[in-house]
Formats: sequence, structure tokens, C-alpha cells
Amino acid sequence: MAGTPSPVLEVDGLTRHFPAARGTVRAVDGVTLTIGRGEVVGLVGESGSGKSTVGRCVVRLDEPTEGSVRINGTDVTRMSRRALRPLRKDFHLVFQDPSSSLDPRMTVGKIIAEPLKLHGIAKGDAARARVAQLLAQVGLRPEHADRHPHELSGGQRQRISIARALSVDPDLLVADEPTSALDVSVQASVLNLLADLQRDRGFGCLFITHDLAAVEFLADRIAVMYLGQIVEQAPTAELFADPKHPYTQALLSAAPVPDPGSQRSRERVVLSGDLPSPLAPPSGCRFHTRCPLAVDRCRTEIPALRTLPGGAGRREVSCHLVGEDGTAPDVTAPDVSPDV
Repeated sequence: MAGTPSPVLEVDGLTRHFPAARGTVRAVDGVTLTIGRGEVVGLVGESGSGKSTVGRCVVRLDEPTEGSVRINGTDVTRMSRRALRPLRKDFHLVFQDPSSSLDPRMTVGKIIAEPLKLHGIAKGDAARARVAQLLAQVGLRPEHADRHPHELSGGQRQRISIARALSVDPDLLVADEPTSALDVSVQASVLNLLADLQRDRGFGCLFITHDLAAVEFLADRIAVMYLGQIVEQAPTAELFADPKHPYTQALLSAAPVPDPGSQRSRERVVLSGDLPSPLAPPSGCRFHTRCPLAVDRCRTEIPALRTLPGGAGRREVSCHLVGEDGTAPDVTAPDVSPDV
């Protein structure tokens, strides 16, 4: 009997702090997550929660302050740039804004072929054939290879970014808000493209987004971040059906529901105040300053990210108010009186 394959990505205690004039920005503080082969994990949260910093640390565009990142079982956290170079074909990043991530001086064909040449995979006629194949796979025509990025639409540029990232058949794709810079009319087509390619190629994917409809469509599992920390992880269907953490409940209450009369419809939870500064995160539970259910323990004691029983997949939550049996508080309950 074959053993369980190792995850394509293992992040353990990832921390990224930035020095600033007035102190230290605690952008990411102890994030732990795994992505299996062929699995899509969504990372969601408000702007400023640290999602993109996690993605940049995973692909080593940012250097972690603490913790470790393992890709295909290899710890890449402290690896030198020279040692990391041959491994970069195993993981790629699709940036949020394709306009700033594509070299305007290069043709589309050269942009896509560049990773093939850098990793010694193909050159000459073989590279051109591979480029044509990739263009077809992302829904573009052969003649696009001779154009420059500024001659293409935003959706076409993002398709080029995806083709470049997948040119060397990576095991892990980090997609950082890949549709947020696009017109609404083309966002769905790019999401469908990612879903089709992921299903056909079987790569693991860290899908970073604030778009809850997009993450529900694409992800197998979701991790919710708040102020540098993960507060809840669960299979997608379970998270949307029964969110446990008060912050997750508030997030999902703001998501549009196609049928307002359905069971998915929730009373809107409007959080008070703004996201606290990562220069001075609150003591105890970082969400307590905005949580309508907070009690004294929340203000002083950091809740551990613990595994809950039951469910179709592993569920984790960091909230003192969630019971050991997984019973969750309801921030929309009419008899809740704020204790903040």
C-alpha cells in the first residue's frame, strides 16, 4: 500500500517583521499551513492582514524573519540564492497586476520562453513550439507571441502571466489576487482558466484573495487571516456553511448571496473600528478590539489555533468562545450584548 504523498508546501511558524521608524511592523506572525498535491488553498482576509506577505515569503521574494517554508520536502527558508535557483522551476508566483510584472520591452513569446531558457528546458524551435502550446492553453492565438504587453488587454496580460508561470510545469503556484486588477467582465474567464489548468495539471495552489465568491469557486480549503495570524482553517464548503470564528462570520456576512432568501443568507455584521496597526497589535486575541462578543479573557490571553472534532476535513480555529465540541458563538444573534 502506497504511503501518503508529502505536501507540496509546508509553512511552519512563518513570521515576517519589518523595521520601521516607529517600531516593528508585525506583518506576519506565526502562520502555519500546508498544501497537498493538486489542492487549492485560499488565503483570505482584509487588506493589511498579511496575505500577500505570506505569498512573497513562500516564493522567497521576502525573507522570513522566523519559521520555515518547505517545498516538496526541501526547506528553502535559509537557502542561498544560488542554491535556490534550480529549485525555482518548482514554484512560481502570479502577481496581482500583470501590467507591472511583464517586461514592456519583451515580446510575449520571449516573456513565456524566458523560464524555459533559464532552467535549460528548451530553446530555439522547441521553445517556440512550447510557447505556442502554452498560448493555446491559456486561450490566446499564436500571433500573440509577437506582440508586446501594452498591445494586450488586462485579461490577456494576466493570461500571459499564467502561461509564463506554468511554462516549466511547477508543482506549486502562488496566485496573489490574480483577478483584482481586472475588469469584472473578465475576472470570471481568468478564474475558469485557473480552475481548468489546475485540474488538468494537478499543481498545488495558494490562492490569495479578498474575493469570497472567487475563493469559494476555486479553493478546496480556506485559511482566514486577521492582522498577521490565521484565525480559522476549514474545507471550503464547511467554512461557508458554518463559520466558527466571529471574524469569519463577519467576513461571510458581507459576501453577496445570489438568492437572498436562501439558507446562505446572513444578517450583515458591521465591525466597529478599523484594522489595528501591525506596529502595535492588540494584546490577547487580536480581534478583540472589534469583536462584539469579546470578554476579559480575550483581551489578555492569546487563543491557540486548535483542531475541532468532526467534519469532512480538518478544521482549526483560534477563539476562546468556540466550544471544545465546535459550537460557535453567533455574532448575528439578536440577544448578543457587546462587551468591549
